[in-house]
Amino acid sequence: MRTGMHDAVSFMKDGGGEGPVPTAWRAAIEAVVDAFVRQDYALSTGVAGVAPVSADTADHIRSYIKDYGATLAPLPPQAWNTSACIWTGHHWDVMVDLWTEEEGSSDLVLQLHVVEQDGAYLAEIQMVFVP
Repeated sequence: MRTGMHDAVSFMKDGGGEGPVPTAWRAAIEAVVDAFVRQDYALSTGVAGVAPVSADTADHIRSYIKDYGATLAPLPPQAWNTSACIWTGHHWDVMVDLWTEEEGSSDLVLQLHVVEQDGAYLAEIQMVFVP
């Protein structure tokens, strides 16, 4: 999804609850999901703004998606309507609702932590799971 400037969602560090995923992070998250759709769970070619994925984390994601039994699909624009993030005091905890070819909106969620580092933001993939 490419959001126009009038639809931009900014960053909040207020600890006042969950809010939408900031617009500036969405392209990187979409690139991560696109890599997962190609079954590249380790992000072997890298994604700008995203930390490398450990072999253990990549294996966990591969196994969880396989066990779920559906084919992961790229994020449609409406995925941002239900995805959210919250400032924890140290990082943003981001939960992105994933979609599958069979179901559309699925029960799968991608969890990331986003940290501020040297004036930029770095996403760290935590896991894919069903809450």
